[in-house]
Amino acid sequence: MAVPDSKQALLAELARSYAALEKELATVPPELFGEKALEGHAKGEVMSAHDLVAYLIGWNELVLKWHAQRAAGEEPDFPDTGFGWNELGRLAARFYRDYEMLAVPELLARLSEAKARIVRLVERQDAAALYGAPWYRRYTMGRMIQLNTSSPYINARGRLRKWKKARGLA
Repeated sequence: MAVPDSKQALLAELARSYAALEKELATVPPELFGEKALEGHAKGEVMSAHDLVAYLIGWNELVLKWHAQRAAGEEPDFPDTGFGWNELGRLAARFYRDYEMLAVPELLARLSEAKARIVRLVERQDAAALYGAPWYRRYTMGRMIQLNTSSPYINARGRLRKWKKARGLA
């Protein structure tokens, strides 16, 4: 699919990629949700479906944090305070820890709520805010949202499908 370049395209991509991910997550047997058998976000590491959802929540909530900071007149630390773009594996591990105590239904509900908040954020923006100027370095606001939400949804769905196929679950 083409990279969204309008508010409508971004909203459609968020809806499409999340619906596909949600459908895939619904087919993960509950007893396997915690099994560390998926390729991890850092080289040579493995994670569980639970970790994967925690990762998605972490990025969704980070996007929301960036926007809240900007709205308050503050400049966010990208990607997050204490982390550089070259430390995303370490950031992923923090996301896994941040949400490890959540039961699967609560974890999935938190992801759904974070995605809904992202959609509301996008809906409040006009075309100029989303795609009219760089928001972070050379990236527009819309592109930063897409890179950290719908793109990871697509990647997560692919990881789940590959894992399920290897286990004979697909």
